[in-house]
Amino acid sequence: MMLDKGYQERFCDLVTQNLNTDFTAQRMIYYLSHYSELPEGEIVDEMLAILSDRNRIMQKKELEYYNAKYNEYLNRKRTEEE
Repeated sequence: MMLDKGYQERFCDLVTQNLNTDFTAQRMIYYLSHYSELPEGEIVDEMLAILSDRNRIMQKKELEYYNAKYNEYLNRKRTEEE
């Protein structure tokens, strides 16, 4: 898609190497589909925002997992005390 819009192949490769999951690639495709022409800097900014969102989501999932494990521990401990 980016090659079709006239961006250099090396630039396109760098973007696709960083956005290597379906989630991140779809977000970039959605972003690019709304514009006919963007400066490379804008695309880089969006790529960084997408990666930041992905990292935040991954961190949230990890924290939810450990919170659930801690709650299980507390519930088990309370059950044993009763």
